[in-house]
Amino acid sequence: MEQQVERKTLTVDEIASYLGVHRDSVYTMVRKKEIPHFKVGARILFRMETIETWMKQQESQNHRLAQ
Repeated sequence: MEQQVERKTLTVDEIASYLGVHRDSVYTMVRKKEIPHFKVGARILFRMETIETWMKQQESQNHRLAQ
């Protein structure tokens, strides 16, 4: 019996779609170390849990800057 494993990572294309940005923007953020990611071989991956936390931090930071 094959066990189903829940994916907890997103690819560059998936994270671009999730964030509503172009994949080139994601590559730029990765290169500048502006978005949390990790590599497995040549693949760039993003943990959904980490991205959710990062987005909350970005919102909080932007809110503080606007005040």
